[in-house]
Amino acid sequence: MKKLFVLFLFISAFSFAQIATKPQDPLVKDPYFNTAQKAPQGEKVRLIHSDFFQKTPEKYSGNPYFSGNVQFEHQGSLLSADEVIFYEEQNFVKAIGNVKLQNADGSVITAGEMEYDGNSQKGIARKNVVLTDPKQTIKTETLYYDRLSNKAYFNTGGTISDAANVMYTKSATYDLNSKMIDFTGNVKINNPDYTVEGTNIVQNQNTNTAIFSGPTTITNKKNPANLIYTEKGTYNMNSKEVYLKKNSRIHYNDKILTGDDMYFNQITGFGTAKGNVTLRDPKERRYMKGGYGEIYEKKDSAMMTDRPYAVKILDKDSMYFSAQKILAYQKIDPANPLKKKSFLRAYKKSRMFKSNIQVRADSLAFNETDGVMHLFGKPIAWSGEKQVTGDKIEAYFDTESEYIDSLKVVGNAFAISKADSLNLKDEFNQVKGKLMTVYYKENEITLAKVIGNAQAITYADDQNEKTKETERIGVALSTCGTIEAEFEERRVQIISCNVGANTDIYPMSKIAREKRFFPDFNWNTKDRLRKWQDIFLDTPDYEEVKYQSDDALYNAAQKAIDDAKAKEEAKKPKRVRK
Repeated sequence: MKKLFVLFLFISAFSFAQIATKPQDPLVKDPYFNTAQKAPQGEKVRLIHSDFFQKTPEKYSGNPYFSGNVQFEHQGSLLSADEVIFYEEQNFVKAIGNVKLQNADGSVITAGEMEYDGNSQKGIARKNVVLTDPKQTIKTETLYYDRLSNKAYFNTGGTISDAANVMYTKSATYDLNSKMIDFTGNVKINNPDYTVEGTNIVQNQNTNTAIFSGPTTITNKKNPANLIYTEKGTYNMNSKEVYLKKNSRIHYNDKILTGDDMYFNQITGFGTAKGNVTLRDPKERRYMKGGYGEIYEKKDSAMMTDRPYAVKILDKDSMYFSAQKILAYQKIDPANPLKKKSFLRAYKKSRMFKSNIQVRADSLAFNETDGVMHLFGKPIAWSGEKQVTGDKIEAYFDTESEYIDSLKVVGNAFAISKADSLNLKDEFNQVKGKLMTVYYKENEITLAKVIGNAQAITYADDQNEKTKETERIGVALSTCGTIEAEFEERRVQIISCNVGANTDIYPMSKIAREKRFFPDFNWNTKDRLRKWQDIFLDTPDYEEVKYQSDDALYNAAQKAIDDAKAKEEAKKPKRVRK
């Protein structure tokens, strides 16, 4: 029996050698095999084994075919299948059923069918195609494979999976030498921590980095609202670092960061942006702009430099901030752990403009939630025709009405109010002391309370009974331990002066100009912010308002006194020397 089996194999091999394998019909190849090939033609495809050999005119156009544990070899690659049709003159094979191609580099392709051209060393695998190598597994319906360039390509949709990711795409090209995969057409990369979706992604399997060209989104699975969008960038999937170069956005903690050139680390939550940087906070109705910005996702904070400014959008008005550096951050509310409070800080040459109040200081800190603003470093605040200065100022805002509620001034408190805003006379009501609280009503100062070394210079008016017009009757100089001054439309009235109180009222004819001003009086119109764009200037440097000194009554009185003295001197007898 054993001799008969050996004889059968000998006869089969001899018969195959004598059979003409030229097909009755010419071989029609897929256009993929007809593309120009730079490399020289390969060796002949070689039969290794098959259980059966057949050639019939009725099947496969008369071309010979092999079945049963078929194996063909070509330049180190081994092809096995249930059945193989061999086109010897074209050095071409078609494999059907349980097809498997093992390559020398360790990659393996399995499929339902495969065509292979030994001359161009190209192949096409169809039906449940799977390509595996040490890096990943590719699954698709049709796979084009080029052994010379060692590249695989598909355009019928497929998945590529590795140890950490599963990638879905319409088409892809895989370079088995460089381990680079070029994805195009609705690409999706699925990872336990994130999802990447784009239109053109190139992934390096060696470095596990991805290059984005075209609209691409990286979404955090634990918090889908935290995502990254770009149209050009690079993503390191190991370190979770992303570099963004075009039309990019980083969404985090309900905020949106944009810029020309951006970086973000998903592990640490640290990010940077350069060029046309904007950080939007829709919940706080605030945005920040600058040339450079940093964000700290885990601390829920951000920093902006390079001509930064921030805008707090209100229903009736807006607040504009600027400084050399601006910080914005949130903290848990101690009274309610489920809520957060928002803060904004501006360092060095800070400015704030609002239609009803403007401030300058070296630095400021603003509690946006509670509406409390702290000003440090030679602060000055303007409101209407009133000015407040001191060592430190605290401003309190009504967050619902958006009005100023009060100012608290600590150290060298000084409030100045134009006695009559309708004229240019150098007449100013002045109140000063150690501590001062200024109260507002509908953005207008109504009351000032001063404690410690309180002093006031106020103009006294009265109504002419005949003309019913208000007339200036004099100036009051008050010195008290505490003072309460009431601000009315065109005047300031001292309603309380206690502890060592002393008030002197001088008619206008009996008070010199220098006595109508405190030594440290400084009515500042040059630096005042008159429009929101002034926040960017060290000083707007407006022309100082020139006020007219109304000393007619005092000068006339002094002249009368001088004339009277002169007359008295004239009446005195003159001494004559002998």
